[in-house]
Amino acid sequence: MWSGRMNLGEQQMKETLTYNAQDIEEELAWFVQILKTRSRLNAREECEYRDVFELQPPEHRGGSLFSTFIQERGLGFTERFMLILAMVPHIRPEVLDVFLARNRKTQRIFTEFGGRKGAHHSGFLPTGETALFILAGRDLARRFDVQRVFNSSPIFSKMNLLWLDEVAKGEPALSGTLNISKELLDRFTLGEVQKPTFGTAFPARRLTTEMNWSDLVLPAHLMDQLREIETWILHRKTLMEEWGMKKYLKPGYKTLFHGPPGTGKTLTASLLGKKTGRDVYRIDLSQTVSKYIGETEKNLARVFDRAENKEWILFFDEADALFGNRTSTKDAHDRYANQQVSYLLQRIEEHDGLMILASNLLPNIDHAFLRRLQSMIHFPVPDAAERLKLWREGFRDRVTLKEEIDLKKIAREYEIAGGTIINVIQHCMLNALERENREVVLDDIMNGIKREFQKNRRTI
Repeated sequence: MWSGRMNLGEQQMKETLTYNAQDIEEELAWFVQILKTRSRLNAREECEYRDVFELQPPEHRGGSLFSTFIQERGLGFTERFMLILAMVPHIRPEVLDVFLARNRKTQRIFTEFGGRKGAHHSGFLPTGETALFILAGRDLARRFDVQRVFNSSPIFSKMNLLWLDEVAKGEPALSGTLNISKELLDRFTLGEVQKPTFGTAFPARRLTTEMNWSDLVLPAHLMDQLREIETWILHRKTLMEEWGMKKYLKPGYKTLFHGPPGTGKTLTASLLGKKTGRDVYRIDLSQTVSKYIGETEKNLARVFDRAENKEWILFFDEADALFGNRTSTKDAHDRYANQQVSYLLQRIEEHDGLMILASNLLPNIDHAFLRRLQSMIHFPVPDAAERLKLWREGFRDRVTLKEEIDLKKIAREYEIAGGTIINVIQHCMLNALERENREVVLDDIMNGIKREFQKNRRTI
């Protein structure tokens, strides 16, 4: 039976949401007052204010995530107004219903209001034109001054927290819908950023593992190379900003993991994220690569745009499918394929986080990509000592090995990758479970190895 008690985490979250709601309510009241003032000024009705900028924004005292965001970024009047305007359709859409009024002569929404209709949302979606109308009315000089915020404010130009949708060629740029990033909206309304959901809108899956960094069995020189990547993840801000390397180095870090299947490339990517506290997303090529012209670029853009400024690790498995060698241009298909590679080159140049490419076949990767990599790490098939460690770690105390089993000999004689060893161990354990005991016999191991060899068209 529910006792009515709440653990500390739930209590803190409830308080966080309460503080956010209180401060956002104050911001909404300020926003509504601005709307009413603009309406009176526009209609030349009696009004106690001559300019909407006379309405000072509230001074929040709640210490909420919302007020902290405003204070830390030093948002001024115009930026705060843009922020709450972008939020309104998500938290209080009826506030904007006033803009749905129709002109009696044209029976259309007033042109100066701007705004758009959503695909499913029945309310009013503000555009850049909406913001300019509310803040500047018909004052052209003021409109030009307010418009500068779309290009000069960090929350628009650098952080990509607010933005205007792109519009069709030839249409006014300010007719684009004003948007707020889902992560920022989550923080204000849910108290934490929600993990992106895999699908056509975000064709990437989050990689997680129950293993730890100490479980990695790799050569010492390879571990040294991985430490450089770890250091970059943890200290890149110091390197780029405090040490002034931003003007010399490209943003982000790009590396290639290459080697035979099962040698630990995917596991290492997962563990790098786990060790450094970063989310790792594996790009799903089946949802990304399209035979239709331009669709692959659009799918990848969704991932890159969502990952911007998130400190995520992007992992491209079987990277040669995307980053393969360009061909000589013989027809339209070749020309499109080469354009796709050129687009990828541009996006990896611009990406500011860690991007890991993984491939079983190094020669298949386009040389133009290789030149842009900070490192290339070869994952070899483990040597006999490493294979022995993998065998022992895999079996450990989970099962009992018959005396006839010589793991040293098996590790020495069968040159197989770590992933293959794990498959054989699973085969052995399933056989033991079928026999309803915890004992592994030599035939279990040999049959498992034989089966793995057959998969790769090899013989023992």
